[in-house]
Amino acid sequence: MKTRSITILFWLLSTLLLSEENQTSKTEVKCNSSAKNYSLIPANINKNVTILDLSYNQITLNITDTRVLQTYFLLNELYLIENKVNILLNNCFSNLSNLEILNICRNSIDTIQQGAFTGLHKLKKLYLCQNKIVQLNPDTFLPLKNLILLNLQGNLISYFDVPQLFHLEFIILYGNPWNCSCSLLNLQNWLKTSNVTLENESITMCSYPDIVKCYNIKTVPYKAECYSKFPSSITEDLHIHFQSICNSTFNNSLNNLTRNSEHESHGKSWAFLVGVVITVVMTSLLISVAIKCPVWYNFLLSYNHHRLEEHEAETYEDGFTGNPSSPSQIPDTNSEETTVIFEQLHSFVVDDDGFIEDKYIDTHELHEEN
Repeated sequence: MKTRSITILFWLLSTLLLSEENQTSKTEVKCNSSAKNYSLIPANINKNVTILDLSYNQITLNITDTRVLQTYFLLNELYLIENKVNILLNNCFSNLSNLEILNICRNSIDTIQQGAFTGLHKLKKLYLCQNKIVQLNPDTFLPLKNLILLNLQGNLISYFDVPQLFHLEFIILYGNPWNCSCSLLNLQNWLKTSNVTLENESITMCSYPDIVKCYNIKTVPYKAECYSKFPSSITEDLHIHFQSICNSTFNNSLNNLTRNSEHESHGKSWAFLVGVVITVVMTSLLISVAIKCPVWYNFLLSYNHHRLEEHEAETYEDGFTGNPSSPSQIPDTNSEETTVIFEQLHSFVVDDDGFIEDKYIDTHELHEEN
């Protein structure tokens, strides 16, 4: 009896297992829509689809695509390889609670919002390889409680903060510009202490600093200061942060200067340049005038002479011919004083007094006439 009952139980169990396998094979619905040049996820696919391949299309995974994707709630596998996805929006997979494999490799993803993977409680394999991801928020992976494999190969990631309760079995990180300073110490400790397997460990190399380029990220040695109570990763991150701010400020200032020189060439800068040129010219003129001031003074004095009348001419001539009856003669003065006064008067007067000298007039005859 016992043997008979055992055989019956065994038969029942085998029939149940066979029926479950038949059931799963019947419910698995595949749809291959790859290389169809789709720009949007088609809405006319069977709603019972479990494996959907939309690779090699032009899909951007925008809001319209997200709404259509929510209708395929029985999906187990979704492939969006080599499309035009730039950003993973919040809740873009929120209704795909049965999804286990998500492959979005070879796109142009540079931003992953924090709630992008909300609702993917059964996801086991996530492929984000060969995108343009620079930084990952560790809170982004918190909804992925059952994640086993994470592929981040071929991005632009330099450091990665491992999220809490992260129980991966396989991780792929090669092909990224890893910064093996103190900021990567947490990742290294996690790789060494957890049960995760770093795929292609030998080629997952440090990119900088130059001194550790020969190490991979799991074996790079760290200084004692990185293990201190207050690790320098915090200060280093702050330094990197402020350095990025300074670089961005410097670049913005350069861009502003370039933009001003291109678009405001006739604006304030042009007026400032004209003002500087005018100031320089005026200053040069003032300096030259100051240097040549005696010449201008003599030139002005030459125009102060006026034409003498007849009686003034006689008086002027008598004064210089030594006529004692001339009223212009100064009493009690000797010849030396007269000579000094004459030289002083003529030191500021040029030879030309406004009259034309005729060399053909005999001065002796002129004296006789006088």
